Amino acid sequence: MKKICLLAAAVSVFALNANASDWRMNDHYRPYIGADYVYSHVKHGGIASRAKKDYNSWKINAGMDIAKYTSIEAFFQQSGERKAHLGTDTQKSEFYAWGLDLYGKMPIMCSGFNLLGSLGLADYNAKYKFNNGTRDKQRMGYRAGLGFSYDFSHNVSMRVMGRYSYVGMANLNHLMEMTAGLQYTF
Repeated sequence: MKKICLLAAAVSVFALNANASDWRMNDHYRPYIGADYVYSHVKHGGIASRAKKDYNSWKINAGMDIAKYTSIEAFFQQSGERKAHLGTDTQKSEFYAWGLDLYGKMPIMCSGFNLLGSLGLADYNAKYKFNNGTRDKQRMGYRAGLGFSYDFSHNVSMRVMGRYSYVGMANLNHLMEMTAGLQYTF
């Protein structure tokens, strides 16, 4: 249900852009959407200590520039399922997260490159499947990231970020992530 609501929000932003020529928005308040590839290295513990540590994920985001060098962004991230074979036992693990990040941007001369920093909160949901059952865990985590973006045009940009997320669960302690993706600003 969350995925459907998020997709509906993204589609409505596209619909609003159809009449964007009639709007008189300045450059400080501009909505954007984006999609990212995420590579995550996870520190597992407890019952999940022997689970796979690396995950490939996709992430969609929607945000708004709220000042010249500041934006706020909502996101949803879903990892792929990973299997670990432990003798005769098979363990599967996956996670998804959704949350809110605050971004700061600093232009580097007139080159189109920008340094980025982010702080945020996310709700992490981890799922573990064993031969003898499943276990789902959920907890809020803190996120901080550094990276850069490059503006191809006034509307299209790409960004690369490194991020550390502290969750603090026994099964999912923290994540170190690298993201790369594209954004379209209206």
